[in-house]
Amino acid sequence: MGENKNVDLSINFAGISMPNPVTVGSGTFGAGLEFNELFDVSVLGAITTKGVSLEAWAGNESPRIAKATGGMINAIGLQNPGASYMVEEVLPKIKDLNSNIIVNVLGKSQEEYVETIKVLETSDVPCAYEINISCPNVKSGGLSLGTDPKCVQSLVSACKNVTNKPIIAKLTPNVTSITEIALAAKAGGADALTLINTVAAMAIDIKTRRPKLANVCGGLSGPAIKPIAVKAVYDVHKVCDLPIIGIGGITCAQDAIEFILAGASVVSIGSANFTNPFTTLEVIKGLENYCIKNNILKISDLIGAVEV
Repeated sequence: MGENKNVDLSINFAGISMPNPVTVGSGTFGAGLEFNELFDVSVLGAITTKGVSLEAWAGNESPRIAKATGGMINAIGLQNPGASYMVEEVLPKIKDLNSNIIVNVLGKSQEEYVETIKVLETSDVPCAYEINISCPNVKSGGLSLGTDPKCVQSLVSACKNVTNKPIIAKLTPNVTSITEIALAAKAGGADALTLINTVAAMAIDIKTRRPKLANVCGGLSGPAIKPIAVKAVYDVHKVCDLPIIGIGGITCAQDAIEFILAGASVVSIGSANFTNPFTTLEVIKGLENYCIKNNILKISDLIGAVEV
């Protein structure tokens, strides 16, 4: 059998038409403007922006990043200039990037998420909202909004009520059962899921005997968390029929294919953008080459195709 060179990499993800299943992790790609100086970012399936909250957040004190074996620990603190600035200054500039723009949304209460989306709705640029439900809930003593199924269902439902655009719930792995959280997001009306956010982590300087991060703890990202993320995608895909964005330690096409076989419809490149800004392009080309070599006509045929 000869090789087929007409590979269809396109994906319909929660109603969003993507030329390929590759996007970027929130906070690792800005809003795409800087990367567009290096390559045409419209070739990506979508751009996921840095998180935005209702009001500006200053973030945590420095140091905010620490090295870790196989990755990095960050405690940036979701620093951003706020939703109004996003609508007035950022979204008009990225409108011309000719790309699907998924805006990541933050908040410290359900009301903040809702009000942030209301502000963003005044722009026609976002095609979907990825809600970061790993934020601390100030009304629950600082516990993550994403660790309580009832809270997750209520939050997603409230966000759905103020927009007709897809709501993508980005789930934290720092829970007992991520499948329970995924099903709660679906019950609230989520259109899709992103798995996973960073893994809770800490690093200590043995000379000073103090934490390496001013915030004490942070989130681990990079290749070290890939096996955790792949399992999360696999587990959730088995019990929940929502489309999934798989993220966590992807550095090459082989990593991306693992996520797709586990059940991800789309893959997201995060920390790798810091070390190699062309990782997304290499992954797209690698996915195409894999399909050609294995006579796969459509990349979508690989979703959840792992044989167990």
